[in-house]
Amino acid sequence: MPRISTEQRRARLALRHHIAPKARADSAVTVAEDLVALHATDPATVYLSLWARMTAPEIAGIERVLYDDRTLVRMLAMRRTMFVTPAELVPVLHAACTDAIAVRERRKLVQLVRQGGFTGEVESWLDELSEITMTALTERGEALAAELSRDDPRLATKVTLAQGKSYAAEQSILTRILFLLSAQGRVVRGRPRGSWVSRQHRWVPTERWLPAAPATWSTADAQVELARRWLASFGPGTVDDLKWWTGWTLTEARKALVRLDVEEVELDDGGTGVVLAGDTKKTRVPEPWVALLPALDPTVMGYAARDWFLGPHRKTLFDVNGNAGPTVWYAGRVVGGWAQRTDGEVVYRLLEDIGSGAEAQVAAEAARLATWLGPAKVTPSFRTPLERELGL
Repeated sequence: MPRISTEQRRARLALRHHIAPKARADSAVTVAEDLVALHATDPATVYLSLWARMTAPEIAGIERVLYDDRTLVRMLAMRRTMFVTPAELVPVLHAACTDAIAVRERRKLVQLVRQGGFTGEVESWLDELSEITMTALTERGEALAAELSRDDPRLATKVTLAQGKSYAAEQSILTRILFLLSAQGRVVRGRPRGSWVSRQHRWVPTERWLPAAPATWSTADAQVELARRWLASFGPGTVDDLKWWTGWTLTEARKALVRLDVEEVELDDGGTGVVLAGDTKKTRVPEPWVALLPALDPTVMGYAARDWFLGPHRKTLFDVNGNAGPTVWYAGRVVGGWAQRTDGEVVYRLLEDIGSGAEAQVAAEAARLATWLGPAKVTPSFRTPLERELGL
């Protein structure tokens, strides 16, 4: 069995993920394609992930590919998480992951409405509200949820979450309907309201946003294609890594790999990894490099087992649910974290000694990021221990 060392795995990340300075890409689409998708739970993560990987990142240029060219599309995909992915991959991700999510989300919504005391025919009522929403949205062309709720009083209906619990709360049924419609592929999130860090997006019918008819994929074929792309970018990885990243069952992950031409490799931790057949050639190890990656960056979130690049820093740099905070990297491993203070200053803390020369590189990268951010303020949705402490 071929062996791929930890040093080689780190070199692959540096080059294939465009993190090492000499591997940076000229195009946002190239970055997204080579990483399969960019995490977009926090809209700012998309921009910061691209900033770290592009030769000349510009906010206006990233907005252009997202909202004018629409060559990158925001969608719900793996693990019921928001991503930005190249337009041609949208049908792959839908068939491989999102279609199943839509079925589960509808089932959960039906149960939620029933628990909230609704006594009518829930399924029919939700179908009716979905069509009312689509009609209102089609007439407007695009709209914020608040605008749609004013078009028909039924869309302003409230449902109770956690009925009977001390933390029970009301939520607009429209919020849930729009989420379900997006999972079904009928609507997409368009331009944000406000700046590029805004979390509030306008909704647009999919056929208006992406007028070209999407390709049709079977679930099985799409899962094979998604597994192939993940291995090309993140391999070697384990079956458990693929299962976690996609949100599939272990059976689904194994079935996808069986249909691919892959080979097993030995890893330094004694485990067995998987790569695409022929992808075992030695990778050039780049010069030691520094990077500041944002919260939920796709490289950090690409694996279930992260010790080979994360080391002992999980509790400091992740929240209790496994969400990554902003990280400082040196030569292919995480060595610290960073944050932006309320006054806009970018600050960092190293969690191990990397030498004065490398620390000077980190300081320079932090200054470069602060200049690029300008007056913008970025606060992750999921606060981690170090990010909270630094961001005061």
